[in-house]
Amino acid sequence: MKVRFILFLLTPILIGLVSMSGCQKNDQHPVPNVPFDFTIDISLPSYSPLMGVSGWAYANGGSRGIIIYRRGIDEFVAFDRHSPADEIGTACDQPLVPDPNNFLQLNDTCNNATFSLYDGSPISNSVYGLRQYQTIWDGNHGLRIYN
Repeated sequence: MKVRFILFLLTPILIGLVSMSGCQKNDQHPVPNVPFDFTIDISLPSYSPLMGVSGWAYANGGSRGIIIYRRGIDEFVAFDRHSPADEIGTACDQPLVPDPNNFLQLNDTCNNATFSLYDGSPISNSVYGLRQYQTIWDGNHGLRIYN
């Protein structure tokens, strides 16, 4: 009888512990998650390519910088320029760059990996896609980028 009573008391605690262990975020992405939150003015000369659809520009932030792409009239995406194909401890410190023949493709010059600028997915030589950041456009000139 005492054993049943103890089990009755411990059951909610055990259920809580099991459910909490399943909620932990396991971020195995190889690109470090560097916290930031800033807003850029896309009417400034350094960001003016973002004034039109299919324009892209660089911004400081993240692990090795950020590339921002304007996917639609009111849709922007931002990705870290740190290649997820870089192995931990390697000497490669080159950020991803747009392909000169296809601006929608980002090239990793150290590992010959390629990624889509449109959605960050890997095209070749990488298991992981790009680390994507959140964007909020104010509908005018302000674009907030954060993680």
